[in-house]
Amino acid sequence: MSDFNSDVRYAQSHEWVKVLEDNVIEVGISDYAQESLGDVVFVELPEVGTQVSAKDECCAVESVKAASDIYAPVAGEIVAVNEELDDSPELLNESPFEDGWIFRIKVSPDEDFAGLMDADAYKASIDA
Repeated sequence: MSDFNSDVRYAQSHEWVKVLEDNVIEVGISDYAQESLGDVVFVELPEVGTQVSAKDECCAVESVKAASDIYAPVAGEIVAVNEELDDSPELLNESPFEDGWIFRIKVSPDEDFAGLMDADAYKASIDA
């Protein structure tokens, strides 16, 4: 049974977004996504400094079942990556909302998160 964290917003492509401070957001994959992938064995992290637009493919996750692209849920600049995932990609399975974050994006102060869903809407989109 998937966990739907109410402290984050979700993209239709199964990424979650947590707003931090100084217009920085943290991005990872949902519990549903990591369950669907199975055991994650490799994470291709994006380059710090890369400018991304919303819905741009920016990295990939490989599991024992499949490879999956990870998309930027909003536009901005990638300012940090979770280097722990280089040695411990299983963090995406074990702790998708805490230790398993993938990258951080600095967004403009007026960034609109209207295209992202709350936990209830995301759960409903999966159950549909």
